[in-house]
Amino acid sequence: MDFARLWLGLLLPSVAALDFGYHHQKGMEEFLKNVAQNYSSITRLHSIGKSVKGRNLWVLVVGRFPKEHRIGIPEFKYVANMHGDETVGRELLLHLIEHLVTNDGKDVEITNLINSTRIHLMPSMNPDGFEAVVKPDCFYSNGRENSNYYDLNRNFPDAFELNNVSRQPETAAVMEWLKTETFVLSANLHGGALVASYPFDNGVPATGTLYSRSITPDDDVFQYLAHTYASRNPTMKKGDQCKTKMNFPNGITNGYSWYPLKGGMQDYNYIWAQCFEITLELSCCKYPHEEKLPFFWNKNKASLIEYIKQVHLGVKGQVFDQNGNPLPNVIVEVQNRKHICPYRTNKFGEYYLLLLPGSYIINVTVPGHDPYLTKVVIPEKSQNFSALKKDILLPFRGQLDSIPVSNPSCSKIPLYSDLPSHSEATKPGLFLFLVTVFHIFVK
Repeated sequence: MDFARLWLGLLLPSVAALDFGYHHQKGMEEFLKNVAQNYSSITRLHSIGKSVKGRNLWVLVVGRFPKEHRIGIPEFKYVANMHGDETVGRELLLHLIEHLVTNDGKDVEITNLINSTRIHLMPSMNPDGFEAVVKPDCFYSNGRENSNYYDLNRNFPDAFELNNVSRQPETAAVMEWLKTETFVLSANLHGGALVASYPFDNGVPATGTLYSRSITPDDDVFQYLAHTYASRNPTMKKGDQCKTKMNFPNGITNGYSWYPLKGGMQDYNYIWAQCFEITLELSCCKYPHEEKLPFFWNKNKASLIEYIKQVHLGVKGQVFDQNGNPLPNVIVEVQNRKHICPYRTNKFGEYYLLLLPGSYIINVTVPGHDPYLTKVVIPEKSQNFSALKKDILLPFRGQLDSIPVSNPSCSKIPLYSDLPSHSEATKPGLFLFLVTVFHIFVK
């Protein structure tokens, strides 16, 4: 790091050190507003909606361009406290915010991450539930659900079976939020176990449920992502630290293999929002004593940062016609890993595909034209804080006819039926973990 950047770092504003304790809505809001005021050049604080009781659902964006999306800069998010009585993730995100903003211009890795990524951090999706907890408990408290007594992690549309529940304000706010950003990678933070769980949470025989798991077309990437987080957490990677729970080899599991879940947020993100999301269970005890919060921060800090960096896996670029016009809503998929709801370019003609090193054929599909195929090779050593960039120039003129960004071809209904399996990958293999003989109550 050169002297000028170091000197700049010393001149940056600061906020009072965040204490290791539980921060209720008022204290959390004060902290977030203070950060947004003192670090206005790299942060943006906004509310995506309100809870049943009118509490704001705050999101802090951290990045060199926090106010709006920039072409080529991927969007990442962490969401915590979906269950109000699962509290560790809420506090970890507040400390992650402090760590990011206070190390910009001082720590090379953090500075590069802020330069190359828009990081969206939502400390509490269920503030009503958190405030409702009267007597904290390791296993269950009355604040798990929202104020209408709905479990928010069972409240999203489901691709495998009808989820005929009343959509809650918090859920609806998140669904609308997902339409406004091109999220590429995400994780939701929970408690009550110690494992990184990846999609699918629900499934049908076509996704491998006959073999006690449910895998996505991107199963290799999801296992890598889960392992990236778990392997850097010294307790999670052991896989057996919660004595009352099942063991998880290497600290990861397929969600359905653990137990089936209908209406979960991570499946919704992957299918309808084009965002790869995993679930991080961070503590055996849902609501541990606050004296243990420094322990959880120390065990998770490296994992939280390394996981954000994975948003730069694979390939990204824009799709243009021969006149150089970017084309929105064009289907961009990799052969042999097509999504049930096809992934499309955003309004800027951008696409992002998370892929591990290897050779792939990208299939670009525009209505009224033949599919366009192009080869891409993802190198073994990824570029620093950037996916491989590959713009695609299609061999035709004239802008694409208008297709609504909301992509009406993918209705919020069960999209899977008796489909043939993705591939031989649905059969048992090295990653088929022991199936639990009992149903775990919560995720």
